[in-house]
Amino acid sequence: MDDAESASRAGRRRAAAAAGMRLFSPEYYALCAGGGMLAAGATHLAITPLDVLKVNMQVNPMKYNSIFSGLNVLVKEEGPSSLWRGWGGKFFGYGVQGGCRFGLYEYFKKRYSDVLVDSNKSTIYFLSSASAQIIADVGLCPFESVKVRVQTQPMFAKGLVDGFPRVYATEGLSGFYRGLLPLWGRNLPFSMLMFSTFEHTVDFLYQKVIQKKKEDCSTIQQLGATCLAGYISGAVGTVVSNPADNIVSSLYNKKAENIIHAVKSIGFRNLLTRSLPIRIALVGPVITMQWFFYDTIKILTGLPTTGGLPRELEEANI
Repeated sequence: MDDAESASRAGRRRAAAAAGMRLFSPEYYALCAGGGMLAAGATHLAITPLDVLKVNMQVNPMKYNSIFSGLNVLVKEEGPSSLWRGWGGKFFGYGVQGGCRFGLYEYFKKRYSDVLVDSNKSTIYFLSSASAQIIADVGLCPFESVKVRVQTQPMFAKGLVDGFPRVYATEGLSGFYRGLLPLWGRNLPFSMLMFSTFEHTVDFLYQKVIQKKKEDCSTIQQLGATCLAGYISGAVGTVVSNPADNIVSSLYNKKAENIIHAVKSIGFRNLLTRSLPIRIALVGPVITMQWFFYDTIKILTGLPTTGGLPRELEEANI
């Protein structure tokens, strides 16, 4: 690490300290939540057209049977604007989810690490991510409910403003949480594997590839490790969560009355494979960019990038 990089990092840490930013302080968790909200909201907004196609492929696989032909059908029948249906649900809904997912993950990781001192790292990562995701999905579910309907039912509503009252008028409060259980079924294993894979991959990269402690690495090296670990963690989580993602789309579009009916109508093989290629194309880059934005915000405020147990971070920043 050269002197300029060392001085720059020291300057950022002094700035963070001067602003009262301490690791695991209320301000720290607020920053993590805000960073997660911006990262998740912006990245999900950017891939709205592919998300519109993904949901339609899940609901009507005969009509939308591939990525390129599906996009052509959507544009030809409903115009280019159809590719941006549900953008509000993507931006605000996944912004709320991202804020809770990242901010609460940091919070729970600290709490579980303090209580479960003798537990291995994977246990801490699994418990922290699961606890954060349960709360995050409660915040996401109403937005997801409206988004899926808007994307697959052009006459239902134009967006969140008219979509929310329409759902409430026709189905009541329960309509917003119709898919909460399969949403947990999709996002809990995804989040648990995503965070755990990310943490272990980052640890492996610093120990075996870069062969330096994180605090001794340049900003480029740290963000490079973040991006590579982010892509790997996103791809792993996607494969595991794909069956529940298909069930969510089926329930919200009333293609099935309940989870058991959805599984029977879709079929076991299709649960595993339907829309999987486009989900991998979507989720890998999205998770990579989320981690990149999130850790960039941390670096700019003088905080260490994500990775490691709280006690390890505290020792490294004494």
